[in-house]
Amino acid sequence: RRVVVVGGGQVAQRRLPALIAAGADITLISPSATPSVEAMADTGEIHWERRRYQDGDLADTWYALIATTDTAANDAASAEAERTRTWCVRSDDAEAATAWTPATGRSEGITVAVRGRRLLAEADVVIADRLGPRDLLDELPPHVEVIDAAKIPYGRYMAQEAINQALIDHAKAGKAVVRLKGGDPYVFGRGMEEAQALAAEGIPCTVVPGISSTISVPGAAGIPVTHRGVAHEFTVVSGHVAPDDPRSLVDWEALARLRGTLVLLMAVDKIGAIAQALVAHGKSPDTPVALVQEGTTAAQRRVDATLATVGERAAAEDVRPPAVIVIGEVVTVGAGLAG
Repeated sequence: RRVVVVGGGQVAQRRLPALIAAGADITLISPSATPSVEAMADTGEIHWERRRYQDGDLADTWYALIATTDTAANDAASAEAERTRTWCVRSDDAEAATAWTPATGRSEGITVAVRGRRLLAEADVVIADRLGPRDLLDELPPHVEVIDAAKIPYGRYMAQEAINQALIDHAKAGKAVVRLKGGDPYVFGRGMEEAQALAAEGIPCTVVPGISSTISVPGAAGIPVTHRGVAHEFTVVSGHVAPDDPRSLVDWEALARLRGTLVLLMAVDKIGAIAQALVAHGKSPDTPVALVQEGTTAAQRRVDATLATVGERAAAEDVRPPAVIVIGEVVTVGAGLAG
């Protein structure tokens, strides 16, 4: 059902994931948006009209969320909702809305005391990656400040130095700070850099390990990274620099000799060159490859190829980061299973 969100700031960033998860047909109306909200539009989770609110925008809408800093626009949208009998929630003035969204609790018959969730509940400030568990942001109390630390590939991003400084500044101000990441913070997540920056300032921190996307994303796509009689090991590699780049720390010749599974992160734009290097060093060009884009999200999709064809397939299918790339016979193990 059609939902309109007016405003692309922190409130929208916190509320959109739940609407996406509910299967809403979402239109965002805002001249600007946070990087994480922009990423939702780029991946097709929402439709973004980059402009200010206009009368008539709530036509045929079931639910509207008004969340701009422009009081006049909020008033006008609320007035339209009143005329059209549209359920409308305002972030700035609940009394002026046609509906209220009270604090909610979610349960499926069991409560799991996850350590990270408990720490998040105690936070004053949350510095969140766009690939983190977005739905949790909707559960935060209104007073919690959410800082968007999204890093959009080839697009907008918050510099690592700025993230480090934000952690330090808010902690020194006496606030409980949570750095919310996706996957595991120590697997290409620059978590150690942040921990080192805090340690250098004498600020204690607690690290809560997560499940790396190198395992979870292939699993969500029906691919086991190991399988009896097929692969006895898997190797995780960063593909952010090409094999012939002097900055590369990867021994591609050695990787080509391995019989197990290769899992590549940050390798979408380099996969053609990587495939060529592996074949040149002896890997069979018929080796199966799977590219899993936006793994574990509503926008997840899988593209299959071989080392000989993956470069062309990735381009033809317009595969974009973030994507996890799996190379090896395990790619075909789960053929026929829903992923």
